[in-house]
Amino acid sequence: MIKTAVAVLICLLFYYLRGRRGEDMPTEAAITAIICMQPYVRDTREYALNRMTGTLIGAFWGLLFLFVTLLFPVLGRDLRVFYVLMSLGVLLSLYTAVAFRKADASGLSAIVFICIVIAFPDIEQPLLDALDRILGVLVGTAVAIGVNVARLPRSRNRKRIFFIRSEDLVPDRFAQISPSVLFHLNSLCQDGAKICLISRHAPAFFVSQMSAVTLNLPMIVMDGAALYDVGKGRYVRKEAIREPDAAALMEHLDRMGLSYFLYAIHRNRTCIFHKGELTEPERGVLNQLRSSPYRSYLDGELYAGDEIVYFKLIAPDADIERMSKQLHTFLRGRHLRAAVQAQNGAPGVSGLYIYSERATVRKAEHHLMQLLGKTEANLCPEELFLPGGYRSEHDAMSLLHHLYNRYAPIRFPRLRRGDNP
Repeated sequence: MIKTAVAVLICLLFYYLRGRRGEDMPTEAAITAIICMQPYVRDTREYALNRMTGTLIGAFWGLLFLFVTLLFPVLGRDLRVFYVLMSLGVLLSLYTAVAFRKADASGLSAIVFICIVIAFPDIEQPLLDALDRILGVLVGTAVAIGVNVARLPRSRNRKRIFFIRSEDLVPDRFAQISPSVLFHLNSLCQDGAKICLISRHAPAFFVSQMSAVTLNLPMIVMDGAALYDVGKGRYVRKEAIREPDAAALMEHLDRMGLSYFLYAIHRNRTCIFHKGELTEPERGVLNQLRSSPYRSYLDGELYAGDEIVYFKLIAPDADIERMSKQLHTFLRGRHLRAAVQAQNGAPGVSGLYIYSERATVRKAEHHLMQLLGKTEANLCPEELFLPGGYRSEHDAMSLLHHLYNRYAPIRFPRLRRGDNP
């Protein structure tokens, strides 16, 4: 918004310095700058190109129309004939834009055509208006692109990887992430910042919440159990529970009479199975999660060769604490770890998650560094977390601003000895 206001001011100052010639020029320039000023630079260039293309096409057919009516005055004596010719001119303007594969500029080309020919039969003024309109568009597009591209001198830390938690950007997986947060996160990624999101949940959370963001690195999902490449839609790496441990745990849970969920990966898809009788706390969470089209809850047995990523038990807080104590001895003798997490949207209900002992966020960060280290040397990781977690949109924006300052600090020229600062 500030850039748009600055661009309009520059357009008006240009008109003033030009001696205020051309009544329509400042309006055309200001409107063009407002239309072309988009959140992303690539969109500004696209809008500017469409604006310029539409103006040139409409101006061409408008001026040609005026010259024809000047050579053949009989065409303008009958207004009915004249209006039919104007309609044909609109058709030609629209068709030309489409023929040049600039369909988005077709409507503007027809508008410019009408604005030029509407002043007939005064042939001199429309010519000047057309030139002022073209000049205004040129000024508006140039100013919009210049202002949008302008940046303070900054150095980019291309070798630094930033790890941030998704829970610091949005209160929970059921809330909508702020458009401002999405915009700034996307701007950082498009500028080249290497950002890895860390999520306690399966990739469905990202697909439903942050599909507008173009991440340039795989994200850490399931509390470190896997690396998921959103762009390619596949798991880059996963730390599944070993088959003997998974079989022993399932048998132990069945003997205890507990119901649980199994999260398995089948052909890069997260499949969720349920074992045992469905309890009320499980039913409440299941109904909430099943409403998403990005989660696959299946009945029956696991597919052959599927890898179990983690187990999940859902129960009231007191029961989860008791289950955790009962399973402590069993897990200690195997390559497993447990974590307790509150269930968003279900007060008083928690989940007991059981992973492979190798499935940790730290190990996932290390694997990602190794994956990137094959092509890029001297990569340096940096974690940026909110100490108290997400409290408001302001906290999330402050985190991203801090990330930007770490990624692209302002670079001031160094003063040589003896220079006057």
